[in-house]
Amino acid sequence: MSQLRSVDFKVFGRVQGVFFRVNTKNEADKLKLVGWCKNELDKTVVGVAQGPEAEIEKMKTWLQKVGSPQSRIEKCDFENERNIEKIEFSEFTIKRKVKKN
Repeated sequence: MSQLRSVDFKVFGRVQGVFFRVNTKNEADKLKLVGWCKNELDKTVVGVAQGPEAEIEKMKTWLQKVGSPQSRIEKCDFENERNIEKIEFSEFTIKRKVKKN
């Protein structure tokens, strides 16, 4: 059985308003990864991906070099990368901002 990994990511560049989160979810689903992503106020996209080590490496490459067709990735930082005993999410989701009234 493959080692399970978890990694936090933060993607910089033109990554909001270009379907980056939707494409990130689609790529994660294709790789059978779980976790989440969301837009941040500083115009970045952040998230967590979890799954088998080989698929995590593929996702990291995708986040650094591919992205959505209209995105322009300047860089992607990875933090808190670690082995995990079990998956902590049931699927990969897009977190939406809660609107304040």
